[in-house]
Amino acid sequence: MSTMNDLGEEETQKSKSLVSLEDNTLQNDEEEKRALSDIPQIPQIPKVKAKPAPKPKKPPEIPIFERKNWLIHLHYVKKEYDVCKSLIKEQLTETGGMCEYAVYVQALILRQEGRIQESLELFQTCSLLNPNNADNLKQVARSLFLLARHKAAIDVYNEAAKISERDWEVVHNQGICYLYLKEYEKAKECLKQAIAFARHDLSYIMLAKIYLMEGDINQAIEVYKRAVEFSPENPDILSTMGLLYMQVGQFQKAFEHLGNALTYNPTHTKAILAAGSMMQNHGDFDVGLTKYRIAAQETPESAPLWNNIGMCFFGKKKFVAAISCLKRANYLAPFDWKILYNLGLVHLTMQQYASGFHFLSAAINLRPKYGHLFMLLAGWLLEVGTKLGPALQVGESLVWKKEQQMAAPAEQNTRQSPPAEATGPSVPPPSATFQEPRPLKQSAPLAPIRGPSVENNNSSDVKSEENVAEVVPKSGLSGVDDLPSPPTETPAMNIIDDAPEPPSHDPEEKDQPRIPKREVLPPL
Repeated sequence: MSTMNDLGEEETQKSKSLVSLEDNTLQNDEEEKRALSDIPQIPQIPKVKAKPAPKPKKPPEIPIFERKNWLIHLHYVKKEYDVCKSLIKEQLTETGGMCEYAVYVQALILRQEGRIQESLELFQTCSLLNPNNADNLKQVARSLFLLARHKAAIDVYNEAAKISERDWEVVHNQGICYLYLKEYEKAKECLKQAIAFARHDLSYIMLAKIYLMEGDINQAIEVYKRAVEFSPENPDILSTMGLLYMQVGQFQKAFEHLGNALTYNPTHTKAILAAGSMMQNHGDFDVGLTKYRIAAQETPESAPLWNNIGMCFFGKKKFVAAISCLKRANYLAPFDWKILYNLGLVHLTMQQYASGFHFLSAAINLRPKYGHLFMLLAGWLLEVGTKLGPALQVGESLVWKKEQQMAAPAEQNTRQSPPAEATGPSVPPPSATFQEPRPLKQSAPLAPIRGPSVENNNSSDVKSEENVAEVVPKSGLSGVDDLPSPPTETPAMNIIDDAPEPPSHDPEEKDQPRIPKREVLPPL
């Protein structure tokens, strides 16, 4: 019982303490409120209702001048020129001819159709609509360039250079114009400046071509070396390097560069043709034909390829196949004097002298300053002379005897007939005016000579093809004429790509390697 009483007393004490704490907190709250009430209060700003956000307006309309530019560009890129022309016509009608982009695209289309003068006028209109646009001036200069007005094109490029500074395209195209004007020093300066502004393969190629036109092969090789450093995977540059090394006689380096070109592009026709010609020059005709078989699948209409194939068969003494391939090469390139030279050589080897003379004379007309052609033709004349000389003398003697037989009966008839009455001046009989033809004297036999391809050692037969092969034109690609051309066509404003190739320099040939040329390989 005592324990129960103790617990009740403890609870009462706890409740009393809690009540006293609550009273103290209430007193404290009242005191704080009184203290706050003594502090002056700041007047409150009345709340203003926010205005509702305005609704979004319609998107701004494109100006009428540029409304259909995107559609014109789309059809132009797809090469749908008819639809593009109709859209341009509508746009120019709506804008009164003030839409710059429509006029610009119309000028590009006219240029591609070959109407260069009309495109020039439209580009000039674009430059009037927007004189601060360098692209318009570039296109004006490009049209002048295509019209062969190179000096006027250079002046326009100078104006474009004032608007667009350090533009490699402008400087490059100025160099091309100087190249056509044959001002090689200015052309080289412009191309070097273009390379300093921005390095491009085409600038290197054109600079090297100028050096080749001047006959400086070593400097051209140095330029191509820098081009290979810039783009080491370009098969065109690598194959051209190989050809230049072949011309200077460094066949090991030439083979390395041609191999690199074929590594990046196994079907590159120019590299295959050059590598095959190297093997052909070293007498490895079967390997050369294997290479040419690959090239024939890519470019079956290549005259140099068929020329090389024909000379491979000539080296293997398969003359009929050689003539067949060379005839196809001649069909594809009828004015290539090298093919005509090889045809004449093969025909002379087969003792077909009339055909050989035909092809050799045609080659001489195309290349009158090449001495080997005259040597080969002289050998043919000597060969024919040794055979036809005695035959001509026998024929003359037969004609003389026949004339004597015909003249004898006529003389007898005049003797037997009675003399005519003298009615006028006497006419001598026919026998009095007849003169017997003198037989041709036996000409001394011609001394045998050894020509470039035919050897006449007191015999009318042509010797073995070993002697003939001495004048087989080298089957490698020849110098400057066989270098590749800069890539050509950009639809926009690049004179570079679609510019016609600069005139090829034709230096006097000094034993240049000859390009045997192209066709589809017949079954071996």
